[in-house]
Amino acid sequence: MILHEELSVIKKAQEVIANWLKGMGLELKPTKTKISHTLCEYNGNVGFDFLGFNVRQYKVSKYSSGKTMKGYKTLIKPSKDKVKRHLRQVGEVIDKNKGTPQEALIGKLNPIIRGWCNYYSTVISTKIFASVNHFTYEKLRAWAKRRHPNENAHQISNKYWLIGQGGGWTFAARKEEKTYKLLKHNEVPIIRHIKVEGYRTPYDGDWSYWATRTGKHPQLPNKVAKLLNQQKGKCQYCGLYFTPESLMEVHHLDENHKNQKWNNLALVHRHCHDQIHGIQNHDIGNQVLETDFLVENLF
Repeated sequence: MILHEELSVIKKAQEVIANWLKGMGLELKPTKTKISHTLCEYNGNVGFDFLGFNVRQYKVSKYSSGKTMKGYKTLIKPSKDKVKRHLRQVGEVIDKNKGTPQEALIGKLNPIIRGWCNYYSTVISTKIFASVNHFTYEKLRAWAKRRHPNENAHQISNKYWLIGQGGGWTFAARKEEKTYKLLKHNEVPIIRHIKVEGYRTPYDGDWSYWATRTGKHPQLPNKVAKLLNQQKGKCQYCGLYFTPESLMEVHHLDENHKNQKWNNLALVHRHCHDQIHGIQNHDIGNQVLETDFLVENLF
């Protein structure tokens, strides 16, 4: 993919690449090579697809185009071909498992849905996720109807969805006190990719920034780095960001230090931890609660 604002430069680059490939006995494939403009039509093309994404600019008023005031916005979406391929894959799995138990079908579909949605969760995918989710619902309705041709829609819905149990249109099966739920495409949150700040480097010693971004750091215990990532670098108690000078402690929400489940752990400033336990101590008769973990003097 070559990007440039001048058409002449693009064509010259195409010639250079073609000559370079010719020396290796290769050539550009005409059906996969095209010149396009991201905003205006050129040779019947607008925008381009790359790695499963469609990159294109759309005209808007200059007041809706942000600080640039250029009158257009750049939007990156899942490409139409990849959406069709995903729909085809979901449909094939459902069609091939017409007699499969519901929980087994859910087990086959969830990894496909989760992987596809996670790949596109950083771009403009909300409407496409909703559309693909509706297609999946229609396929599952047909799957369920085929299994029970003599039952009405209400009976089928209550059998395979949680509509009659307060769970809405969630495709789910309950077996031996365990519930298997199908992941909905539009349940995957859209999280924009955040560029690394230009002056940052993994060797700058700012463990709070890198652990928050990546969820790991060689100078931090895995538990602390993961909590920093989950909490987006903020203290759960006061909401302020941690800094390399911060003293941090792991707080157990249920006060049980043997309960090491992630949903029971929170990273807080040391002084915030003191305030938490100070409030708790007042309620439980000034019982002293032991600190579980301390991050101090790492460097």
